[in-house]
Amino acid sequence: MSETMSETAPDLSVVVHGPNVQDHLPALLDSLDAHPLAGVEVIVAAVGDWARETAERHAPAFTVLPLPEGAGDAAARSAGAARARGRWLHFVHAGDGVPVGAPTAVARHTGGLPGAVDVLLLDHLRSTWHTLARPSPDGPRLARAARAGRADLALDDRAALLRLAPLLGNRVVRAGFWRAHERLLTTEDEPFAAYAALLLADRVACLPHPAYEDRRLRPESLPPVPPEQRYALVDRYETLLALAADRPAVHGVLYDLMVRDCLRAFARARMPDDVAREFFRRASAATRRHRPDGHRHPAGLEGVRRSLLEEGAYAKYRALQRASHARRGVRSAVRTGRRRSGTRLAALRYRRALTRPVDPHLAVFSAYWARGVACNPAAIAARLAELAPGVRPVWVVTAGNAALLPPGTDHVVPGTRRYWEVLARAKYLVNNVNFPDAVVKRPGTVHLQTHHGTPLKRMGLDQLPYPAAAHGLNFQALLERVDKWDFSVSANSHTTRMWQRAYPSRHISLDHGYPRNDVYYTAGAAEVRAVRERLGIAPGRRAILYAPTHRDYEAEWSPRLDLAALADRLGEETVLLVRAHYFYESASAWPAALRRTGRLVDVSSYEPVEDLCLAADALVTDYSSIMFDYANLDRPIVIHADDWETYRTTRGVYFDLMAEAPGPVARSQAELTEILTTDAWHDERAAKARTAFRRRFCEYDDGRAAERVVRRVFLGEDERLLPRVLPVDERTPAPTPEEATAS
Repeated sequence: MSETMSETAPDLSVVVHGPNVQDHLPALLDSLDAHPLAGVEVIVAAVGDWARETAERHAPAFTVLPLPEGAGDAAARSAGAARARGRWLHFVHAGDGVPVGAPTAVARHTGGLPGAVDVLLLDHLRSTWHTLARPSPDGPRLARAARAGRADLALDDRAALLRLAPLLGNRVVRAGFWRAHERLLTTEDEPFAAYAALLLADRVACLPHPAYEDRRLRPESLPPVPPEQRYALVDRYETLLALAADRPAVHGVLYDLMVRDCLRAFARARMPDDVAREFFRRASAATRRHRPDGHRHPAGLEGVRRSLLEEGAYAKYRALQRASHARRGVRSAVRTGRRRSGTRLAALRYRRALTRPVDPHLAVFSAYWARGVACNPAAIAARLAELAPGVRPVWVVTAGNAALLPPGTDHVVPGTRRYWEVLARAKYLVNNVNFPDAVVKRPGTVHLQTHHGTPLKRMGLDQLPYPAAAHGLNFQALLERVDKWDFSVSANSHTTRMWQRAYPSRHISLDHGYPRNDVYYTAGAAEVRAVRERLGIAPGRRAILYAPTHRDYEAEWSPRLDLAALADRLGEETVLLVRAHYFYESASAWPAALRRTGRLVDVSSYEPVEDLCLAADALVTDYSSIMFDYANLDRPIVIHADDWETYRTTRGVYFDLMAEAPGPVARSQAELTEILTTDAWHDERAAKARTAFRRRFCEYDDGRAAERVVRRVFLGEDERLLPRVLPVDERTPAPTPEEATAS
């Protein structure tokens, strides 16, 4: 834990500011709190309730300043700086990171700086969605400046320092200097503030060691940039160049940076044509207006680009771009042409179908890689039939599973002509996994990702550090699929945050609950009795649903329990409903003798799984997401975690299930047997754990999730007018088997 601060002013105030961006804030605060911070105070200007709650877990070691949802970064920085007691300020965005030990090292270094130094420049690390903690190119430049023989430098003598990444996080500022210039430095334009701090500083110093981690989010996960923000890039440099008007060396470097950044933005930003024309016009005018005397363009293609920008030759520049793109396209076609020859016929059919109008009344549904009518898509389709009967559902189902469909279900088999036709023309595409990579996101269509569980294990990009889980995954292709999502359904705020970090894109999170869980609040005693009768469970017998999950580290499935021994200990009055994970073809290892006596029922192929939950008096699972769904019923849950350490290490998890389980935890079969043969499975301690688990993970599940999704997605109703989510304490789950029998 952080050392208790003395009454004397600390050397350094680390100001963490902003909302919890793609769930990076907890890791940042944990890393800061994991090591002693000698001479350092941490102030968290927490934007929004979740950032505040996260920060308060570190109080009183850290000072927490709650700020309202939507407060900007500039306001958060100002609030943190106003509370800071340190002689120096280091602004760290909530989405970024700090290397271990860096704050203490920075505080120690600032203590030896000359009094005239206003800004200390730091090296930093760079991370993206697929790379972690890569060295920045700034290190060598900082090292050369540090070897200049002085602890303090004038920017006019070292104008190249302006070429360092324009981040507030890679510069530490003297508190008095910040307050003297706060009016100019307090801006939402962080690069402007970073450049301005250097321009305004009397002297600067350099520390060529990484003390900050800049985490770059996927551009596709950020909101679209409005035209005014594009034009603001030019305005930024116009203001900065005015500050450097009488400083030739500094002015020359800033001019080069302006031209470089304008050309990059024009080439990479994919602006609409009218915005691009106006941006080019403004950039061209600024380039001519601020061009230093005697300035020469570089040689080669870069020089041609700069000349065209300066001339304002928009049409010529676009022609140059098209020529470059054409050359790259030819090379790419040569490389990929042969690989695509096998799919040309299907692609041709699909392209033809794409030329036809989108059908506003057609919706394509799929679940579990086309296994059948199941899960969240099935619950949504059922509610859709009631609320919007004019929308026609078509299910994607494999040929082998087509015979199991409910009578009258309109369906297509993957790869057929009609399959490609409905995928091309449907306005709505609903899936709990992903549609094939070849599916095009047409303008006006709506892709609804429902998911199929609350994540305990790492998902999406979070699998990158875990080879057992990531084996064979193409993460770039995954992100291209994710970028097609318009909506993502969530059952709780934990899931919303995990999806934001695991699947970073611009999709809208529908915090409405999982539609498949509606039945846990709408089913009555008759439904519970009927399911148990279908499964052959006699009244008065205890039914335990055992549903283990898949393990990535195992080459093939193997049972983790001796079910015969367990059934023998549980006695004749207990029925084991055993469900293997759907990745496995069968569960032939289940004891045949037990199946014949009715004390074990193999329900691996039984659908829907929600029926099994309604029928069960208790659930035994390991790390399966079924625990989150079953918790809605407020019935006992027992965790069998004989390989937790191995699973956690090889698969990765989002929280410590051993500390936050929904009930008692067994680390061996003997412990599991002990729990199930005593009152431990349903005693007061188990109920208390289950209540806390329900509050956290059944947050939005109240029986009306499917209705909210249909109204929002298919009927286009305002989010604010949808049925409110009923608080957990006000919900009434389906009756237990004991209650259903008594009624």
